[in-house]
Amino acid sequence: MLTCLIRYQIDPFQRAAFKDYAEAWSEIIPRCGGQLVGYFLPDVGTNDVGYGLISVRSLAAYAAYQQRLHEDPAAQRNFAFAQQKRIILREERSFLEPVAKTYGMPLIR
Repeated sequence: MLTCLIRYQIDPFQRAAFKDYAEAWSEIIPRCGGQLVGYFLPDVGTNDVGYGLISVRSLAAYAAYQQRLHEDPAAQRNFAFAQQKRIILREERSFLEPVAKTYGMPLIR
């Protein structure tokens, strides 16, 4: 399994719009074959960086997922929404392999 970490540089005045953009992916990503780990908004500290994490089985699975994503009408609308609002200034993608013994650890109090 690989997790795609998307680092977004966002307009800090568009935080609420970025939240709407992220929430829209909650239905689109699974439908297109990705496992949505989550989106994260800036909070304390840096105010212009958000993250999205999407897991797939392999790079080949990611390529197929990307193809389905670009053909999906709801995904196209969400991409257009982000462009119209000028929410995202920059995106970076990194592909990460989880360390099995540390992945999904329960919260211990």
